Amino acid sequence: MVQAAWLCSIISDMWNIRMRASKKLRTQNLKLKSENPKLETRNPKYSEIHISGAEGIYEDNEVSEIVGDYTVRALNHPRGRPDKIIITVEEVTQRSKMIDALPVCTLKCSSPSDAKEFIERLLSVSGISGVAIKTAFKVLSLKQAMRGASLVCAGSGRRVEPDRERGIRASRFGISGEADKSLSLRLSRNGINNITVKEAVILASKVASCKQILAEVCISDDPDYTTGYISSIKYGYVRIPDIKIKGDRKGGRVFFIKEDADINSAINFLERTPVIINRAKACSGTCPVYEIINRYHK
Repeated sequence: MVQAAWLCSIISDMWNIRMRASKKLRTQNLKLKSENPKLETRNPKYSEIHISGAEGIYEDNEVSEIVGDYTVRALNHPRGRPDKIIITVEEVTQRSKMIDALPVCTLKCSSPSDAKEFIERLLSVSGISGVAIKTAFKVLSLKQAMRGASLVCAGSGRRVEPDRERGIRASRFGISGEADKSLSLRLSRNGINNITVKEAVILASKVASCKQILAEVCISDDPDYTTGYISSIKYGYVRIPDIKIKGDRKGGRVFFIKEDADINSAINFLERTPVIINRAKACSGTCPVYEIINRYHK
């Protein structure tokens, strides 16, 4: 009855809460010329860096607590203290799509070079072309990470996100209370039950539920977090330790989309359609890449 009541509440009295924290950094001084050299001044140039973000779909009685939690997270992130925190609380006005979480496993990996090889193999057997994989690695190695994800055609390797700076932002996703408890229990058995892993699994599960997306690869731009992931309906959520060396600020996210997909429809689903995870799946621990390839997740 509790679960049924929660499902009914999905239609109304639910709120999507999003947080983004950032900081402006002075990059250089631009010299402003004047007819009188003594009056020449320097105009500082700034760039905005992403500090932290968080998102979820919650019930009425959770809103104030979550807003407080997100604020504390933003102010105490290891990447530094932000100078801007934007928290958006938006009512969910359309029926949420109910999905299963992706099954979780951890790839046996010990170096960035191994990680690159394993990513190429997993993407290749997922139907992603070599040229598309090369495009993805170019995105993931950009000095300044995109704010969102790049959308790469799985065959031609074309980037089709409308704005290459903003990218595509998977949004409007959450998890039911029962599924959250179940996911925590399964992750705990493998020593990975933390907010970073849980939120990544939830986001990746929504992306994979888009029928036009074949796979996703993600490397955090957090210099202290060196575990990335690759995910798909076929192989689930695959954590990849040592995907980069500690201290490296490069990172990014790539969604591989079917060559003949309706781009606008896919973007609308990823960014606007509310999705709730109502069932957790298996968490199978650490395994070699060949075992992941030989396993088919349904």
